[in-house]
Amino acid sequence: MATTTKTKKKSVKKAVKKAVKKAVKKAVKKVVKKVVKKPVKKTTKKSPKSTATSGMPVVGQLAPEFALRSDTAGVVSLSKYRGKNIVLYFYPKDNTPGCTRQACSFHENERQLSQKDAIVIGVSPDDVASHGKFRLKYGFDFVLISDEGHKLANEYGVWVEKNNYGKKYMGVQRATFLIDRHGCVAYVWPKVSVDGHTEEVLAQLDRL
Repeated sequence: MATTTKTKKKSVKKAVKKAVKKAVKKAVKKVVKKVVKKPVKKTTKKSPKSTATSGMPVVGQLAPEFALRSDTAGVVSLSKYRGKNIVLYFYPKDNTPGCTRQACSFHENERQLSQKDAIVIGVSPDDVASHGKFRLKYGFDFVLISDEGHKLANEYGVWVEKNNYGKKYMGVQRATFLIDRHGCVAYVWPKVSVDGHTEEVLAQLDRL
């Protein structure tokens, strides 16, 4: 009798173990099947190169040519500086706080820029007289050109609608284009933050 009871317990234990094992196996199989069927999201690495906003010249494209007046160098053209790296930066207005800080930063780092065979050209809608006063006040050595009709700003996609305290108007979006020795766009900063910008430009010049 004792042997029969022991045998029954052993059989029940074996059956339970088998049932549990089967249930676990079935559950695992179901989970695995579900995971396999689930589409895997593709991840793409961000390109180290900049992406210009709509209407702006893109990296690798030949930079739009221009011939505009400056307060000291007469008519300045892009082709005049072919063979050098060009830091072409657009800014809203002479003598405003942000524009002054940006220009002073380029001025303070002009030696480093020169060592990388780069020249700076600033562009705004101000006239040449305004540029002259701006230059004399802070002692800038680089070229400032006048884009009074904002034609060049249009060509580079930086003449945009702005919104200041609910008031909408057209103006220059602060942007910088790094143009290589062959006249092609090498990098674009579509919306420049003044602080640290010169250091970003210097870093990109090292990559050319």
